[in-house]
Amino acid sequence: MAPIFDYKAFHSSGKVMKGLVEAENQKAARGKLKKQGLMVTEIMEKSATKPRTSGGIPFFGNRVSGKEVSLLTRQLASLIKANIPLVEALNALVEQAENERLKVILAQVRQDVNEGSSLAKATASHSKVFDTIFVNMIEAGESSGTLGLVLLRLADLKETQMRLRSKVIGGMTYPALMMFVAGGLMLAIFTFVIPKLTKIFETMNKPVPMMTKFLLNISDILVNWWFVFAGISFFIYISFHKYIVSPKGRPKWDAFKLKIPLFGPLVRMVAVTRFASTMSTLLSSGVPILASMAIARNLVDNIPIANAISNARENITEGQSIAEPLRKSGEFPPMMIHMIAIGEKTGELPDMLKNVAETYEEQINNKIDTMTTLLEPIMIVGMGGAVGFIVLSVFMPLMEIMNINQR
Repeated sequence: MAPIFDYKAFHSSGKVMKGLVEAENQKAARGKLKKQGLMVTEIMEKSATKPRTSGGIPFFGNRVSGKEVSLLTRQLASLIKANIPLVEALNALVEQAENERLKVILAQVRQDVNEGSSLAKATASHSKVFDTIFVNMIEAGESSGTLGLVLLRLADLKETQMRLRSKVIGGMTYPALMMFVAGGLMLAIFTFVIPKLTKIFETMNKPVPMMTKFLLNISDILVNWWFVFAGISFFIYISFHKYIVSPKGRPKWDAFKLKIPLFGPLVRMVAVTRFASTMSTLLSSGVPILASMAIARNLVDNIPIANAISNARENITEGQSIAEPLRKSGEFPPMMIHMIAIGEKTGELPDMLKNVAETYEEQINNKIDTMTTLLEPIMIVGMGGAVGFIVLSVFMPLMEIMNINQR
């Protein structure tokens, strides 16, 4: 594969030109540009894995997002379905790509395809951008002669996954933001406001109510020992994070998440939806069922459910159905098992899985809306109770001062 060079040059008309050029070396690249009437001022070899970051912050602005991959997939599908040769279609994608790193990767994919490589093999060299699903579906599309159709299905799958992820993140953002703001306000009250009131209470030379004393003690601890709490919190966070990503802790943490009231069912629904939508798309595109299950397993992101899929896959190799081992695992909803069983009997498993994914995606939307609706009043009541306790603790001794002065 020929190297790719990023250049900056002046055209004979005086216009500044920027772009990419493929050549064996920098001298050959300059020669190519010179033949095009360009006077090179800057040229350097580019790498898809280490994009240039001069003039900016390293590693920022070079990541290829899922939205960009989904868009280029749909664009490539449209070009292929219009009977445009693959190399020309890739060339069009290179020219219109705005992301610097993606432009380089597409140029390298185009070069590989132009040299006789398959699109699946060319994209497999860039696993950080084109995942296993992408490569396997492209391979199935190329072997069956339905690349355009497969690319459209792949774009739909990517968009569905992004929509689901955005919905979950969006639903959790509001409660998390409220908790962060509430925690910040409470911390400010205990560290800045209450210490000033403490001086007033000290001048009274009278015993303060029990709840006021409790409030002042909390404030005093936070002000004088905040660094201890910060250190302990940091240590707990690091230890907890190491545990939940370890081979021993990850399965236990994932199993615990499935049992959390209110949140557990949502985690299960998200995993089930990912599995169903991925399996449906892969099977519809001609990917073998065993390969489809292996890929879908890696997307579930929950160890107990992933293990259930692995066990089901092993049983399939022994001639059993998918539905029965999934049912025995106890990790999948009965409705899903029932629909999978019907799909296997009728030979319409991809369509049934698609229906499952659409049904549970709708349930996820409803559940997130319900959770947000419930959490908002609960958090308001909790915040109101905390503020009420503080106000009552502060005003009780102040009322005593006023009563004494009136006498």
